[in-house]
Amino acid sequence: MIAIGASTGGTEAIKDVLLGLRSDLPGIVITQHMPERFTRSFAERLDKLAAISVREATHGAPIEAGHAYIAPGHAHLSVAGEGGRFRCELGHGPAVNRHRPSVDVLFDSVARVAGSRAVGILLTGMGRDGAAGLLKMRAAGAHTIAQSEQTCVVFGMPREAINLGAAVETLDLPVIAPRIVQVVRHQIARR
Repeated sequence: MIAIGASTGGTEAIKDVLLGLRSDLPGIVITQHMPERFTRSFAERLDKLAAISVREATHGAPIEAGHAYIAPGHAHLSVAGEGGRFRCELGHGPAVNRHRPSVDVLFDSVARVAGSRAVGILLTGMGRDGAAGLLKMRAAGAHTIAQSEQTCVVFGMPREAINLGAAVETLDLPVIAPRIVQVVRHQIARR
C-alpha cells in the first residue's frame, strides 16, 4: 500500500507524484487538507490525467491495485483489513492536529494494518500533521519519504517528520514517483 499526505501546495505535488505512477502498483490512499466541496473535483481532475484510477474515498470501498483514494474533505480516511485485503473507512471524529481529514489518522491506520508492506510519503504542507504518523509507519517497517525543502511550497510537515526521524529518505519532488516504483518492486521481490 502507498499512503500520501499533504497540505499547502499539495494538490500540485500529489498530481506530480500520481502522474509518475503506473497502474500495476498497489492501492494508494491520500489525505490532502482540502475543503469538502473540492475533494471530489480534485479526484475527478486527477483521474483524467493519471494512468491510475483516482476517486474520492467512500466508506467500505475496497482498496484495489492501480487505484488511488482521496479522503473527502469532511472525514478522516483510515485503512482497515488484513491479509492484503484492505478497505477505506471514513470517520467523523474530532479534528486531529486541527484537521479533518488528518494525515496522522491515515498514516496511523496504515502502520497498523500494512506495516512493512507500505510506503509512506509526506509532501509539502504547513504544520505538523503526518509527522507522528509517518514515524509510526517507519517503526512498523514501512519505507518512508519526506519531500525536500527546496521542492516544497511550505516545508512545515516534511520538516517535522525529518526532525522526528520519521523519514527514511528526503527526496526532491520529481524523483519521488520513480522511487516509489523502485521501493514497491523491491518489497514485492522480498515476499
